[in-house]
Amino acid sequence: MKKNIISILIILMLALSVCISCGSTGAVEDESANRAQEARQRAIDFESPAYFPSEWEALEAQFTAAESSDEYNAVAEAYDELFKKTIPLYAQAKEDEVMAIRSHLINSGFAGHFPEYLKNADDMALAALEQYKADDYYKARDTLSEAMAEYEILQMGAQVFLARQEIIDRGFAQFDAENFLRADEVAQTAIESFDAGNKEAAITSAEEALLRYNLVLANGWTAYAAVRRDAAMAERELALAERANIASRETFRNAESILATAEENFTAENFTVAGLSYVEAEVMYAISRKETEERRLRAEEAIRLAEEKIEESNEAAVEAERLIEGGVR
Repeated sequence: MKKNIISILIILMLALSVCISCGSTGAVEDESANRAQEARQRAIDFESPAYFPSEWEALEAQFTAAESSDEYNAVAEAYDELFKKTIPLYAQAKEDEVMAIRSHLINSGFAGHFPEYLKNADDMALAALEQYKADDYYKARDTLSEAMAEYEILQMGAQVFLARQEIIDRGFAQFDAENFLRADEVAQTAIESFDAGNKEAAITSAEEALLRYNLVLANGWTAYAAVRRDAAMAERELALAERANIASRETFRNAESILATAEENFTAENFTVAGLSYVEAEVMYAISRKETEERRLRAEEAIRLAEEKIEESNEAAVEAERLIEGGVR
């Protein structure tokens, strides 16, 4: 009996030992699986699948098939290696985005009028760069996201600025003075909201200002196209009256072709293209008239020279006849 009890105790101790061992192995495997999952998520957060799609697909299959802690650890290391390869590409892409937006802000003239706004966004982008250099990638990503949000607001401001500038340069304000004045007021409100730190209100006002400026531009182009159409037609009539269609045939035909394009766009209500085409046609008709005038002047000069030569020849003939008659006598 005592022997049986001892045997049972030994069996129970062995079973307990096996269970403890199994629990320990399971915990290790869970830890390795978590490590692999964290490495995987980190790679996803910085767009590794987009930069290395084939390698990512292979790793995903390896991760799905993993069962032991060694396999999970191997997968985690592979995800980390892919992440290290991705980081420079990710950073370069973000830098390219920043530089593209900055170039637009500078080239539009907006940055020149509001340099302090660009500096604030630049300071955030530079802070993100320092965090990246310190390998604080998540912090760098978040800081850069804030900088990009700032740049995008400024980009909206640049669109408003360019629309207003075009209206002034082309003299379109006269065609829709009410919307133009209201747009100016709302644009100023946008600036005041932005300065006060109310970015949402600034965006709302900027969008309204842009909408109104675009309405002024649309109305302006419609009126402008009609005015330029009349001017092109008048120039065409002058060219026909001076027979430029004959004397300067090629240039006149080019003008006719451009006018036809303008008419098509005017009918289709593409007034921007139509207006510019009418201007080009008007210029070509004027050139055909100029060429006709130059050819007329050259022809007149040639006739004058010919007449002079004829007169000289006649005078010479008269003189010769006089000499001959004198000699006979």
